[in-house]
Amino acid sequence: MKSFSESFCLSTSGKGTYEITDNVCDIARRCGVDSGTVSIFICHTSASLIIMENADPSARTDLHTYFDRLVPEGEPYFTHTYEGADDMPSHIRMALTASSIVVPILDGAPSLGTWQGIFVFEHRKSPHTREIVVNVTGI
Repeated sequence: MKSFSESFCLSTSGKGTYEITDNVCDIARRCGVDSGTVSIFICHTSASLIIMENADPSARTDLHTYFDRLVPEGEPYFTHTYEGADDMPSHIRMALTASSIVVPILDGAPSLGTWQGIFVFEHRKSPHTREIVVNVTGI
């Protein structure tokens, strides 16, 4: 059994989705694990990870619009607003998605579907640097 961990940083330019599929696949391939799992974790509470369609960007645009309507910013009932109107909504959006994802590795590569990509889902308006930790375990 092998286990390998590596982290990388991603700079975001504000709210949106940022594909990290190639980063994760590159790390998984370099580990030499033929069969196992790759776990991806984001070290933040105002950004999250999702698996989403990566062929047509309009699918992600619709996702962004939906989350803006689902958890609007500037609501008067939010008390956690120290960092601005997007502070509490960003935490709720993260809680509704995921801070980690596990993908099986088959034949030395993450086994994603044809149109699946791994994305950081940035929930804050301003640019941030996000740390992502990748752990590969298997044989």
